[in-house]
Amino acid sequence: MITSLASFLGISSTEEEKKKSSMGQLSSLHHFLFLLFLFSLCWGQRTNQDTGRPSCNRCDRRLSCDCSRGGFTRVPMVTDRALTLDLSFNNITEVTDVDLTGHEQLRALSLHGNRLVVIDPSAFNSLWSLEELDLSDNQLTALDPRWFSKLGALQQLNLLNNPYSCIGSAPVFDGLVRLRRLAFGGPALREIQRGALSGVSQLEELTVHANNLTRYESGALAYVWPLGRVTLSLHGPFLTDRALASSVLADVSYPETPMVLEDLYLIGNESVKPFYETAKRRVRYITFRNLFISDETIVRLLVVVNGVPVISFIVDNVTLTGEGRWERANWTDHRAVDEFVVRNVVVLDVFKFVSFLQLQFLLQYPRKVSVINSKAFVLPCPTSSLLMNLQYFDLSDNLLTDMTLTETLCNGNGTLKDLRVLNVSGNALKSLSTVSRLVTKLRKLTHLDISRTDYSFMPQSCPWPSTLRHLNISGAKLTTVTPCLPTTLEVLDLSNNDLKDFTVALPSLRELHLSGNKFLRLPPGNLFLNLQALTIQSNTLNMFDRSDLQSYKRLSNLQAGQNKFVCSCDFVAFLQSTIKGDGDVQLTDGEESYVCDSPLYLQGEQVGQVHLSVVVCHRVLFVSVSCGVALFVGVLLCILLWRLHAFWYIKMTWAWLKAKHSSRRRQRLRDDPSSDALLTFDAFVSYSERDATWVENFLVPELEEPSEAGENSMNPRPLQPLTLCLHKRDFLPGQWIVDNIMSAMERSRRTVFILSENFVQSDWCRYELDFSHFWLFDGDAGGDPAILILLEPLSKDDIPKRFCKLRKLMSSTTYLEWPQEEERREEFWRSLRNALRGGEEDD
Repeated sequence: MITSLASFLGISSTEEEKKKSSMGQLSSLHHFLFLLFLFSLCWGQRTNQDTGRPSCNRCDRRLSCDCSRGGFTRVPMVTDRALTLDLSFNNITEVTDVDLTGHEQLRALSLHGNRLVVIDPSAFNSLWSLEELDLSDNQLTALDPRWFSKLGALQQLNLLNNPYSCIGSAPVFDGLVRLRRLAFGGPALREIQRGALSGVSQLEELTVHANNLTRYESGALAYVWPLGRVTLSLHGPFLTDRALASSVLADVSYPETPMVLEDLYLIGNESVKPFYETAKRRVRYITFRNLFISDETIVRLLVVVNGVPVISFIVDNVTLTGEGRWERANWTDHRAVDEFVVRNVVVLDVFKFVSFLQLQFLLQYPRKVSVINSKAFVLPCPTSSLLMNLQYFDLSDNLLTDMTLTETLCNGNGTLKDLRVLNVSGNALKSLSTVSRLVTKLRKLTHLDISRTDYSFMPQSCPWPSTLRHLNISGAKLTTVTPCLPTTLEVLDLSNNDLKDFTVALPSLRELHLSGNKFLRLPPGNLFLNLQALTIQSNTLNMFDRSDLQSYKRLSNLQAGQNKFVCSCDFVAFLQSTIKGDGDVQLTDGEESYVCDSPLYLQGEQVGQVHLSVVVCHRVLFVSVSCGVALFVGVLLCILLWRLHAFWYIKMTWAWLKAKHSSRRRQRLRDDPSSDALLTFDAFVSYSERDATWVENFLVPELEEPSEAGENSMNPRPLQPLTLCLHKRDFLPGQWIVDNIMSAMERSRRTVFILSENFVQSDWCRYELDFSHFWLFDGDAGGDPAILILLEPLSKDDIPKRFCKLRKLMSSTTYLEWPQEEERREEFWRSLRNALRGGEEDD
């Protein structure tokens, strides 16, 4: 094999070896291609599977992905960093071996309410960290132990309402040593075998739905201890096979394990026989849920549990038949009953129901009595008087009025002398003063809940017991707060009213709940010297700042989210620092509750994620600095433009544009012989004031006042005088220098520049020369070349660089130099006259 591989890779050293290994090469090649084909096939299948899967991007920052109700038919792809994944209420029918691969960090997975039929045996193998798994309400006909074999961290498992009929034939939960909450069963469950809970050592909660159970092996549920709470649905066994029901109850009955029994129909003495098992094992906490029971059965049940120290007796969703005649069990002993709760009671023959006066043997012992949502409209005072040990009284969500509550509390005469907690929320109460009067003699009352009532007015003063510490008036219709509130309060809940301000001092208050009102600002902190927690969510708060919180001396917890915040710079900076933990007050409702409502471009943004620019936050400073910088730049630019003669350029450009309109007229005047009369001067002379002596003593006399020809002259006739335009003599006073230059040039045939160091250094002459540069040397203007006279040696480098055309002219045009020798001046004047006359020779 090694030789073949070496040959295949071209490593053989001789031709002979190559020939010998030719067959090996072919075999190796075939083998390699076959493996490559298999790998490609597997990878292609994996890729096709992944490609066909939908994706779900509904994951929050806590890596909790809510993909419920998304219409998925396959397990969607989500980030492999997800910690919780909710796939409930979809149409998923199968979980394959690759659907959950890579989710090693997943802590909770819910597939509740799908149509799961098939789960691959290795589907959950990669979920090493999974703690919660919900497979309830699916179509799983059998439970495969291999599903859970790798789930060593699993703590909660829900298998309810699947169509499997038997549990225990295989050790389904073997290895789930950390399992603490288990729920299984459903309408299809018929059999529970002895090994059902094999491997489960202890549970905090066990739920078994076995309404149609027909076979139960004794001891099947007895392996678990300790067992924190057990919930059993045994409708069928209680009706048809009470021995089976007794076996089930016997296996899960422990004195300290609360038992919840659901879906029971107890009619007749035989129906209560299974409870002998709970009585025998002295179960102390019993809850009935969805119970249908008759008077006869109640009496029999009281007899069964006679002397049993049942501490808590709770009935939820109960339908009573009969007339309430339970006095036949008045000989039984139930003094251990501490809590009696009745919730959602329906009395079929309510008008035949007798008084509870005969039930003193039951009512004199409980310290906690709750009659909730049972359409109770009154509890007669004689009946209330039977509750001699009552400390907790809950009559919430009933039909009490101010008048019937007065009867129930015996007109406030203090009958319930030990009462500490009173809850009459959710009743049709309208007078706050009536309630305060009724409870004022309850000397031990500390908690009063009168929420969800019809209170719309708060009187100015109200009597309250001095012991009252907790008061709940949330969900009413209050618009103002008055000194009616007791000053002894430590916890006050005024949520979901119509309050706009709070002006009552409560020096002992530690918690104040004001959510769901119309507050525009936080209440003054100096009213609550000991306030530690303030809840003011869902109001109309725009903002608050550090000074508002500093008025609360001891405030440590604040919940002010879900308001319409104006995200100003100060508020954003303050809230972000508070979110980071700066200061004594902590925002305990999470930064996601603080969302900007305005300005519009920030609407919907979390305040903690907002980043405002300097322009927005420091507008005055920004404008001041910007104006200062603009002024500085402007001054600097002006200085720079002045140094670069930019203003002159602008001025000259305008003059040049203006001169362009006159250039054609000037050209016509020069070309038309009949227009000589309009040309006033033969030449316009541009010179420095410092060279005026030369102009006045040499140039003007020689050209305007020529003398007779000398004796050496070849032309004895007198010379024709020329007319020169001099700025000192011929410019109009008061007119702009540019206009004077333009006018002089328009009325002159030639322009003569007297160039010297004085000329170059003179600003005035430079401007005159610059304009002439625009006028004379623009090709479109039709101007004639200037006549340059150098009074002294001057190179083109001495000419300013911005006059590029003049510098070019000095390089390409012959200019006249003023000779220092006397004998050469005659020739100079002759050349100058010829230039001024257009090249004509003197006759």
